[in-house]
Amino acid sequence: MRFGGMISTVDIKSMSREECRSFFESVGEPGYRADQVLEWLYGQRVSSYEDMTNLPRLLRAKLAEVAPLRSPEVLAQRVSPSGDTVKYLMGLTDDNAVEAVLMRHDYGLSLCVSSQVGCPMGCAFCASGIGGLVRDLTCGEMIDQMLAASSDAAERLDGMRVSSLVVMGSGEPLLNYDNVIKFIRLVNWDRGFGIGYRHIAISTCGIVPGILRLAGEGMPLTLSVSLHAPDDVTRSSIMKVNAAYPISTLVKACGQYAQITGRRVTYEYALIAGVNDSPAHAERLAGVLRGTLCHVNLIPLNPVPETPYVRPASCVVEAFASALQSRGVEATIRREMGCGIDAACGQLRRRWVSRRGAEEADPG
Repeated sequence: MRFGGMISTVDIKSMSREECRSFFESVGEPGYRADQVLEWLYGQRVSSYEDMTNLPRLLRAKLAEVAPLRSPEVLAQRVSPSGDTVKYLMGLTDDNAVEAVLMRHDYGLSLCVSSQVGCPMGCAFCASGIGGLVRDLTCGEMIDQMLAASSDAAERLDGMRVSSLVVMGSGEPLLNYDNVIKFIRLVNWDRGFGIGYRHIAISTCGIVPGILRLAGEGMPLTLSVSLHAPDDVTRSSIMKVNAAYPISTLVKACGQYAQITGRRVTYEYALIAGVNDSPAHAERLAGVLRGTLCHVNLIPLNPVPETPYVRPASCVVEAFASALQSRGVEATIRREMGCGIDAACGQLRRRWVSRRGAEEADPG
């Protein structure tokens, strides 16, 4: 084994299967060691090389030196009164933190993971973008969100496994494209977490080049697009991205994605009182989307204290859904699962950042 010349450490969790195979071959080990280690990490959920009993003992010792394993750190955990939703605040090695949310549905467990620390998009109603982008997450940091939630579910929920995934936490996934795709391929691997591509969704605020690139990956993922308005004037007032990729350009790209992948596009629409929730907005939205392969997911706004926006009354939400459906656009109202636990993207992290800042300012 040629470990002798290796001084700096590497992060196995941030490697694709191909990168991991190359790593082992570079140190004089057979490439199949990569799949053995990754199966232990993601299939068996072990956290120490010592437990990888089909590896030679000397190799296990050397791996502990050059590719140390860090267990996921959960800084805070919020559980909804029903027990159906759990929000995790995950600590990172550079003293940053991100969020992940585990949700129990009638069809199984779904996990929402973050792809960036903070967010560069600056959507007016969202807590994730307050303070802007700090940095991209590595593949390994996204994997740690999966590992933490999977371990918690195994303990609290009688061994239930995470069966679906949404990359819909803080950050814009298509601006951290390579790490996100590497993460999704690992999560899909049948000897690891084993989540099928059709049970994985990527949410974007509308990065058109990323949407078109994703369409060519050969992975039948669900594309979820944060639309939130039926016209450019309204959308530009709450989403800066609309200046670069207006609605007509975005919907055209989504149509291409649906045509290439055969997958229906989901449009996320957060209903904000007095901003985008009128009957006229519903009529315009139906005009934009009618005839496309899509579904509209209506989300009564989860208010963020730092913003002036509020949710509409339930009757307004129901009327908006009915207006779309009567015009031939499939629409449903999202079941709320996390209002009481800061489950909207960025809320728990925002409280943690604020509290830490106050403690640093007044350590006594």
